[in-house]
Amino acid sequence: MKFSELDDKMRVFETAHDHCVLPGIYIVVRLDGRCFTTLTKDKHSFEAPYDLTFRDMMVDTVKHLMQCGFNVVYGYTQSDEISLLLNLNENTFDRKERKLNSVLAGEASAKFSLLLGDMGVFDSRLCQLPNKQLVIDYFRWRNEDAHRNALNAHCYWYLRKEGVAPKEAAAAFSKLSVSEKNEFLFQRGINFNELPSWQKRGVGVYWQSYEKEAMNPLTGEVVNASRKRLYTDTELPMREQYSDFIAEFL
Repeated sequence: MKFSELDDKMRVFETAHDHCVLPGIYIVVRLDGRCFTTLTKDKHSFEAPYDLTFRDMMVDTVKHLMQCGFNVVYGYTQSDEISLLLNLNENTFDRKERKLNSVLAGEASAKFSLLLGDMGVFDSRLCQLPNKQLVIDYFRWRNEDAHRNALNAHCYWYLRKEGVAPKEAAAAFSKLSVSEKNEFLFQRGINFNELPSWQKRGVGVYWQSYEKEAMNPLTGEVVNASRKRLYTDTELPMREQYSDFIAEFL
């Protein structure tokens, strides 16, 4: 059998389930760290519940993903997860799901591992969102999840640092309301509302334009040139203001 015939015969098994995201559909890619609790708390002993070095590693990973060949207009990270909003007209790999997932998971894993000096692995999945409102709702969802996780994490780790076992610490707050959890922290000298915004709302990364002096190669004169650079936002707005903020990228 000729190679071309063999190639045609076998290629179909590799591509039989190739699904492509339809044109006009927004793509949001979410990446999650695999077994990061063990990696960050047991193996590398990052500060609990939040660690600046770990946060910066996640932000640097987001920035890498926004510069590795995809047209990403907004990146967001909270805890060990990353969400990427691709340009509506992004057509890399013909919008094939398996290629987007595998390449972005590989890029994230490689970058984070280099930063950590150890193996850190991400999985990836696509959200296909047919309209702008669902994109806004998606990022509101992750933003609100960050707030909920932050409150639970501060309560949980307060007890853990007092020597309470993991299961008992988790069970202690399973039936408490948000206000009761806030009160628990307040009675112990922690005002949840005054904690850093990035812990409660996550971190956004997006492109900003700026002016830079440059030389006109034809005339030799100094001119102002418009450039773009990534901006890290650790003070994201809340609720409806965050919805308006996300709408600006659509």
